[in-house]
Amino acid sequence: MRPRSIALLVFLGFVVVATGVIGRRSTGQAQARELSKLRERRAALDAQQAALEGAIRDAASRARLARTAEERLGMRVPPESLVIRLPRPNREAPKQ
Repeated sequence: MRPRSIALLVFLGFVVVATGVIGRRSTGQAQARELSKLRERRAALDAQQAALEGAIRDAASRARLARTAEERLGMRVPPESLVIRLPRPNREAPKQ
């Protein structure tokens, strides 16, 4: 082979390798941007989940439920003198 042919092959090899490196880097940058967007979305969804869990806790609190039952249904908590406490049945399995 002539030196000119060897130089051409080396140059073409360099161009092919450089093109591969540039393509891989471009793909990596696009994936990094996508990953960043997904992380931001996850953080937003985590914050929304925390807010919804707080709203559920507030809505399910005893004070809120008692107030809602009183306002919407006209129910009231009876005075302690009208409450009859019944003993709980024994939880043991019945003997055979």
